[in-house]
Amino acid sequence: MNAKHVPRTMVVPTTAKYARALARMQSVIFPTLTETELLREEHYLHHIHLFAAGQFTALVHLHDKWIVAGSTTTFRVNWSFFEKPHTFAEAVSDGWMDNHNPEGEWLYGGDMSVHPDYRGLRLASKLYDARKALVRRLNLKGEVAGGMLPGYHRYREQMSIEAYVDKVVHGELTDPTLTPQLRNGFKVKRVLYDHITDPRSDNCATLIVRPNPGYEPYRMRMRV
Repeated sequence: MNAKHVPRTMVVPTTAKYARALARMQSVIFPTLTETELLREEHYLHHIHLFAAGQFTALVHLHDKWIVAGSTTTFRVNWSFFEKPHTFAEAVSDGWMDNHNPEGEWLYGGDMSVHPDYRGLRLASKLYDARKALVRRLNLKGEVAGGMLPGYHRYREQMSIEAYVDKVVHGELTDPTLTPQLRNGFKVKRVLYDHITDPRSDNCATLIVRPNPGYEPYRMRMRV
């Protein structure tokens, strides 16, 4: 990306016209995932049908046109969903997000993706902001997600995954995924073992939580 020219960006609701482009990016963004863990075009179309309000796409304006550069996919659940061990595939219903509960108290981030060509434009932060605004509008208790740990492989011989996460949390180390999540207000709840296909982290991830400080327990949650 030309440092002298920072392109315009925006986050919009995901619609059917973006589904194919988003699916094509998946294997580039997540090279370690298996075919069954990657989202396909039909998955994105189903997410829109299931919970349109929770799907967002990031666009970058280049060469006089808007280019699909990233997205986030979410659904609603209750906290009991996280009380038992689960894999990424189980959480997202093999990509279909059929665990969505229209009355769920928490927003689950099933996917957060930015194409490598467009990193450095704060697209992930803007997508997280869109999720935060949705949580406030729906009066949910907060957000939950399983976060990958792509930087652990550099320290595998020196420390355990638990020690690595602790050092990232305390700012002693930087992880390409967890560090930005922490900067966006997420807290680590625990390590998720055998959660997702990623040899860099021995298939581990973190259960991260971002509470909604504006949650009003006596105000009715919107049902969507």
